[in-house]
Amino acid sequence: MKFEDLKAWKYSARLATDILVMTEDMKHFSFRDQITRSALSVPSNIAEGSERSSTKELLQFLGYAKGSCGELRTQLYIGMEAGLLNREQSKNHLEKTRRISAMLHSLMCSLRKRLQDKKDKWDRGGE
Repeated sequence: MKFEDLKAWKYSARLATDILVMTEDMKHFSFRDQITRSALSVPSNIAEGSERSSTKELLQFLGYAKGSCGELRTQLYIGMEAGLLNREQSKNHLEKTRRISAMLHSLMCSLRKRLQDKKDKWDRGGE
């Protein structure tokens, strides 16, 4: 599975780019560093998991990506409340994080089902 073909990777890479641009001139350096790290972590973990050798490892890294997506969503809320981020842009980005999280959830469920089906087949003696 090529990570470049995954919708979740494409959307999250685009969102990471948008976050980098949105925070480019931010003076609050520690917040900027944190929000860009979590944004970059989503597509990076999808890519890293896809390059691993097993479905279990891919699932682990997709879980990390999903967690980073939640972290990014939290930072968007905090940035809006603190007046550090443009409210309209951030609301748009919040919706993107929800979609990406849902995509990751669906992909993880599909992969878990595939693993279970293989286990069931193995348990039945390879029927």
